[in-house]
Amino acid sequence: MPPAIEIRGLRKVYRTGFWMRPHVGLESLDLEIGRGEVFGFIGPNGAGKTTAIRCLVGLQAPTAGEARILGLDARWPLARRRLGFLPERPSFHPHLTARELLDFHARLFDLPAAERRRRTAHLLERVDLGRFADIRVSRFSKGMIQRVGVAQALVQDPEVLVLDEPMSGLDPPGRALVRDIVLEERRRGHTVFFSSHILPDIESICDRVGVLLEGRLQAEGTVASLLADGVAYVDCTVIGPEDPPLGATVLARQQDRWVLRVPPDGVAPLLRDVLAAGGRVLQVTPGRRSLEDLLLDEVARARPVHQQRLGVLA
Repeated sequence: MPPAIEIRGLRKVYRTGFWMRPHVGLESLDLEIGRGEVFGFIGPNGAGKTTAIRCLVGLQAPTAGEARILGLDARWPLARRRLGFLPERPSFHPHLTARELLDFHARLFDLPAAERRRRTAHLLERVDLGRFADIRVSRFSKGMIQRVGVAQALVQDPEVLVLDEPMSGLDPPGRALVRDIVLEERRRGHTVFFSSHILPDIESICDRVGVLLEGRLQAEGTVASLLADGVAYVDCTVIGPEDPPLGATVLARQQDRWVLRVPPDGVAPLLRDVLAAGGRVLQVTPGRRSLEDLLLDEVARARPVHQQRLGVLA
């Protein structure tokens, strides 16, 4: 059985400026996402995430390489019928109500009238817009637009769901709602591939994560394997020193009580200095490395390479 999403050697080159100089938006991307998997795509702005997604769903033609959905060429209409998609900036017909909008998208998939009514009512309730079903989309807030966008991506009950920044503009209840939808789709055996800058959401619900920088896949794997380095810092609550020890970052101070942050190798020297000064150690709390730490490390590691490339181009 072929994987849900298969990307091989995907490359996208844009021509920009008066002289139409080439700009590489995506460079030799290889990805394979299994059925029933939730895959998170992270990276800074301009990394190429949206370019990769647009090539996957057929909105852009790649310069080289290929993308397949459930074994089918992503450019084929048959592949797209099995795919649900939410773009980064959804824009819908403003004169339609939420109910009419979902009915319109259901018609595009040739769903019978009775099934359209059932799916539309179910999805509006699922994204907590049932009471706004007959209000025009032009009156919706950004968060409501995002919710109805998630509903339209689910209208034909797709086997593969591709979401570009699905948490954008959502309040905490909206984010929780989308997380629940993603997890429910996984329980049903469907595949979800989404990008997001909200890294705690990625960390909490994804089976695997890919880190994209400057069009290149820098790291890929399970969250546990990517964060295997373990402790990123240690917070120490101490009493006693008049001044913070060297190398420690002050997080809080109340009278003679300090909350200090140090790197893992700075714990022993800090505690030694505090005890030598007649102080006391109340608490030592290790801080686990997060996806944000991973992303910042990858960006810092890639910066010299990027500067070197710019020097070659100059």
